[in-house]
Amino acid sequence: MDKLGIFFGEGYEEVEALTVVDLCRRAGLEIDMISISDDRTVTSSHGVTVAMDKVLKDVNFQEYTMLILPGGMPGTKNLEACAPLMEQLDNFYHSGKWVAAICAAPSILGHRGYLKGRKATCYPGFESQLEGAQVTHTPAETDGNVITGRGMGCAIPFALSIIEVLKGKAEADKQAESICFR
Repeated sequence: MDKLGIFFGEGYEEVEALTVVDLCRRAGLEIDMISISDDRTVTSSHGVTVAMDKVLKDVNFQEYTMLILPGGMPGTKNLEACAPLMEQLDNFYHSGKWVAAICAAPSILGHRGYLKGRKATCYPGFESQLEGAQVTHTPAETDGNVITGRGMGCAIPFALSIIEVLKGKAEADKQAESICFR
């Protein structure tokens, strides 16, 4: 069974993070909310504090199929500054496992060279940081083993893209219908 890890740094964008968690769990995917610090609670850029399932030091990355990075500021900067997470992200990407990022967080993927020659999307103003990508401005983009999302208003299409690659289009469509999305 697929298992996903979504990573929370102080200042994350709560809608982007929690929408992914909610929809993935509705679709029957196991997803862990993981703090990049030793603190089991993390506060968003808008003051919403959420209890995590795990802290980074307790994660066995071999259990995961996909790593997900929500955006937000300074959450994105905090994720990128977390060397152990970046090391695992590199391992996932280079071994062909799934990596996903939304809003400002696709800039991390661009900085690490993952987007060269790929279609990708991000929050307006971050396009120049998607180094080598063909920027699409679509709500969500899947290219190879990389999924990117544009921003908070695109959190549902981003989450549905994750569901589609792991459980198929029928399951993604079922979840979209169940929340009255389309």
